[in-house]
Amino acid sequence: MISTPLISAVIPAYNAANFLPQVIQSVLNQSYANWELLIIDDGSTDETNAVVNDFCKLDPRVKLISKENGGVSVARNLGAELAKGELIAFLDSDDLWLEDKLAVHADYMAAHPNVGASFSRVELIESDGKTTQKTTNNIVDKLQPQDLFYSNPTVTTSNLVIRKNVFQELNGFDESMQYNEDIDLLFRLSFQDAWAIDGIDQVLVQYRLHSSGLSSTLIKMEDGWATLMQKARQKAPELVDQHYSAAKTAQLQYLARQTLRLNLSALLGVTFINRALVSDWQSFCKNPKSVLLALLLYFKLVTFNLFKFSI
Repeated sequence: MISTPLISAVIPAYNAANFLPQVIQSVLNQSYANWELLIIDDGSTDETNAVVNDFCKLDPRVKLISKENGGVSVARNLGAELAKGELIAFLDSDDLWLEDKLAVHADYMAAHPNVGASFSRVELIESDGKTTQKTTNNIVDKLQPQDLFYSNPTVTTSNLVIRKNVFQELNGFDESMQYNEDIDLLFRLSFQDAWAIDGIDQVLVQYRLHSSGLSSTLIKMEDGWATLMQKARQKAPELVDQHYSAAKTAQLQYLARQTLRLNLSALLGVTFINRALVSDWQSFCKNPKSVLLALLLYFKLVTFNLFKFSI
């Protein structure tokens, strides 16, 4: 018999007691059984530790590692360092895996030994876990480095499965980054000729949307993208120069779309859209979806102001 590869699931957890039982259960429910789960308690002050300990008693494959707070990238890197598996599958402390997640990735990467990292499609769920009936359109064939300037193909780090030896070759996540650190990792991997990054055309992850505090989070996401581009410029300055304006427009459009999706301030959305137009109006206007997005945001802003005036 050919033994199935051990997969190490790594969950960074900081004050995550609210959603963590559902998240851990989604790992326990996997149809693929040869896994270990490393939960890195990153200095939590809530009941995270107690929640994890309860699961450790139920299943010896669940392991708790506690440390002082150091940030999500530090926690993930520690989990990867301690991982015993050939493959590392990252999962955030509020997202969920569908039951065939690990089985599909294990089979795919066994059949494609040149694939260093893989990801799938993602279903969006509300904060309470209810489905939005929306899935992402994030599969990119033959991923190129510049593709990572325009969007995050994995959508969430909970979607990323990577070979441990590849992760080690790349020295893991940049611990100075709190946003776009996963794209930075994939960008560095995209320059490794020996390895490919493949998308699997199947929904395997549920990504939880949170509206609380997201306005400030969107600003931080933009800052994270700027840091990503600064790092990319050190690696491939000509490539960055070629794509920067159009990629910035795409990033600002994404942030504007998030304000609509999460019913945030119309003014914030319009601000993103206006800056997207300034960055590269030609690429903006070539995309009908961009124009429609702009019209929706302008309409939302105007009608809201009219309503306020009428009362």
